[in-house]
Amino acid sequence: MAIDTTTELVRAYYDSWKDGPGHFDEARLRDILAPDLVFEGPLAGHRVGAEGFLTGVADFARRIQSFTLLHQVHSGNQAAWMYDCTLAGGTTPLRFAEFLRIEHDRIQEITLLYDKQAFLKPSLNQS
Repeated sequence: MAIDTTTELVRAYYDSWKDGPGHFDEARLRDILAPDLVFEGPLAGHRVGAEGFLTGVADFARRIQSFTLLHQVHSGNQAAWMYDCTLAGGTTPLRFAEFLRIEHDRIQEITLLYDKQAFLKPSLNQS
């Protein structure tokens, strides 16, 4: 797979939710995720299937106050992004890292890393 395809899909992924409330584009996201998406994250654990992931991303997008991309790396059919997000009720950005794998022109796998304890602080759980 060409790096350009990977880059295009990963950018579309972030563009579908990174601008927070009122900008979540479920249709766009649904078009680029594999139906049998494999997701691994600190709170959700290991999950298979795009439907549950879409619900989680929609909830997360509603809480975003700011998104700042720090680093991005693409190689073949894989990409990694590191970014900071400030969430509703919080003042300190949280650091996130995501690793994505593309297969058949869709995002097939996402591994998300962040500090679960910082994410769960009561001041960040206000919606």
